[in-house]
Amino acid sequence: MAGTAPTTYEPDRIAGRTMLVTGAGNGLGRAISLALAARGARVVLVGRREHTLAEVHQEISAAGGQARTAPCDTSDPEAVAGLARELAGEDVSVLVNNAGIAGPVAQLTDIEPEEWDEVFDINVRGVYLMCRAFLPPMVERGTGDVINLASVSGKRPLPGRTPYVASKMAVIGLTATLAYEVGPAGVTVNSLSPGPVEGPRMDRNFRLEGERRGIPAEQAYAEFAGRAALNRLVTEDEVAAAVVAMLHMPGMCGADIDLSAGMIARS
Repeated sequence: MAGTAPTTYEPDRIAGRTMLVTGAGNGLGRAISLALAARGARVVLVGRREHTLAEVHQEISAAGGQARTAPCDTSDPEAVAGLARELAGEDVSVLVNNAGIAGPVAQLTDIEPEEWDEVFDINVRGVYLMCRAFLPPMVERGTGDVINLASVSGKRPLPGRTPYVASKMAVIGLTATLAYEVGPAGVTVNSLSPGPVEGPRMDRNFRLEGERRGIPAEQAYAEFAGRAALNRLVTEDEVAAAVVAMLHMPGMCGADIDLSAGMIARS
């Protein structure tokens, strides 16, 4: 009947589940981990730097949440295999592949093969290895969710950043294909593509751009943000909120979600 309020609602799909977040020691990984823990998830904090993971663990514990740290280089097959053995007793039902690096800023012809390989090792190989290690139990249980952090930079030209752009496009392609491999078993795989995110790294970029052009950093920011429909950058907390929202959309699989404040629409 038109106008009748629904009598059933989508149940909470976060509380009580064990969720693994890579690159959890800072930036987006930290924000995502805090958001998931605040909603009742038990978060496994994965990253290369044990001290930053410990700091996030302390934040979660102080807020009454549950977490454990698991230092690991996700680009190393042996390290990932060891992590899977360490967590064999955990029912990891959500995998958030967030670990990544920006890589060099240079023309392609000036980029060394070692620099290119490092970007792909962390941004793509790491996603592959983590999925390879943690998808089988999800498939066996017939339930699970994977969210891979890509970028709007994987969907548009970004001169001077070919390794990063190529790696993020690879993540989007990996996500779409993997969704068809494991979707029939009840496991969802999606990617989230943030635009430029407010924070120290972008602040540094605006400062350097201002120095290069002889303008205030604030002007450099305003010009850059003006490319977005909302005339601003997205925040870490907004990216974390998007992960939460995606986990409450069980019918979504093989999708790539743009979260750029409209940046890609006016690139």
